[in-house]
Amino acid sequence: MRNSLSSPVTELEIARPRVAALQYFIRPVESFDQFAEQVRGLVATARDYKCQLLVFPEYFTVQLLTLNDINRPVPEQIRKLADQVPRFKALMGGLARDKGIYIVAGSIPAPGPDGQVFNESYIFAPNGACGVQGKLHMTRWEREEWLVSPHEGLRVFETDLGRIAITICYDVEFPELARVAARAGANLLIVPSCTDERQGFLRVRYCAHARAVENQMFVIHAATVGSLPMVPAVSLNYGQASILTPSDFPFARDGVLAEGSPNIETMVIGELNLTTLAESRERGTVLPLHDSQHSDEVASRLEIVEL
Repeated sequence: MRNSLSSPVTELEIARPRVAALQYFIRPVESFDQFAEQVRGLVATARDYKCQLLVFPEYFTVQLLTLNDINRPVPEQIRKLADQVPRFKALMGGLARDKGIYIVAGSIPAPGPDGQVFNESYIFAPNGACGVQGKLHMTRWEREEWLVSPHEGLRVFETDLGRIAITICYDVEFPELARVAARAGANLLIVPSCTDERQGFLRVRYCAHARAVENQMFVIHAATVGSLPMVPAVSLNYGQASILTPSDFPFARDGVLAEGSPNIETMVIGELNLTTLAESRERGTVLPLHDSQHSDEVASRLEIVEL
């Protein structure tokens, strides 16, 4: 499914968009307004740096759990947090319009029609349009402790910056999702993540970079840092935001356009060259996205050979 979130921008902004990924510091808040103040400041900063896109991390909204009774069972707390979705969407959508910037609003627990709770990432456009990508694969703690349900569909969003796909944290560890999106024309993969320790972070980071290489696409990885010691499952965060590229001569030396220092509050900013990306898909040193069609054919003829 493709969702259009396009609005008028200059040709230069389309060809060389400036993007930002957050290392978002999780801290207790005493009101929704205090949370909103932190968010507004970050959006304003991204716009001050002339960014066309800002990416928040997965579950950065868990700050709002500190407004409720943190001694209640965690599934109840998560469902209470889902009540904030309308207010959250109004905040983020208003900022996208007011500042003229695309915002991928990390993720927030969202209520389903039959009492479920999903993990959803909203993308807001400067023209007021909004799209949503649900998380498709649950980690064990989401499934077993938070009782969060998986979504079923992958979307590609049509924007002024090209076609964008979102794989939320664990979803990036399933290469077929990014491959399908790339074949549908996605040139930018957004990876909002929330990981508690270094091993979990590296699983996401390594896989995100692999998706950039094998699909010849840019990947923007936003991460949570800081801690909420009083809230189970988010008592720790290990994160490092980055903007990742394919591995070829026209791109960054190590395939890392920009990255932060781990576990501090910061914003990582980089300028993407979409013309170079398109050329690499046609004339790169290697053509993994094009040649993946052959690997599909080979895989369909898999043989098990007894020795």
